[in-house]
Amino acid sequence: MSGLHDSLTRLALNPAYHDFFTLLKAARNGAVYGAKIRFPHALVMTFLFGRGTPREKLQFIIKATRMHSFNLMKFASLYKFLQIVLRRTNGGKARSMDSFIAGIVGGWVVFGERTAVNEQIVLYSCARCVSSLLPRAEVRPDYPAQKPIPTDSKSFEIFAALVWGCVMWLFENRRVRLQNGLVNSMDYLYHNAEHWDSLRNLFWHNT
Repeated sequence: MSGLHDSLTRLALNPAYHDFFTLLKAARNGAVYGAKIRFPHALVMTFLFGRGTPREKLQFIIKATRMHSFNLMKFASLYKFLQIVLRRTNGGKARSMDSFIAGIVGGWVVFGERTAVNEQIVLYSCARCVSSLLPRAEVRPDYPAQKPIPTDSKSFEIFAALVWGCVMWLFENRRVRLQNGLVNSMDYLYHNAEHWDSLRNLFWHNT
């Protein structure tokens, strides 16, 4: 058994098979990360705000977790595969545009279908892209080169105010243009607060 383990270790560490094992590990990491992210989120949101029987809720949680996990697995492996192909077409040297091209193709193939899970992932990523345009905070000279730099506090202050001003105006005046999950949450938070017909309904009723 030890001999087999040693042989497999040598195979995994062989540079000739590095790209192959990169694809396998990317797929594995995508599947694991997708499940870790989606399962607790779907569990909490479904049992707190979802409708249907406990069995139906459980089926939805499993379906959403499987979809998130499988899509991230597909995207991670496809993205790394395209990067490898693009790098090999350039004599083994990566170009800055390789990640953009691989991301476009992967995003179109994997996340192009509009489902609730895909929409959430794309909107989450879009928000991170937009926030990356904000000025960064000043950091010390020895700040780690690859560590993300925090957003400048004053810029974030203005950004937060504008985002909430816009989203609340859209909710009150153009709600048909907002994502369904956001509208449902805001209905509960703000419109539901204006309606009650008993003391119990005022403080304890959730719908």
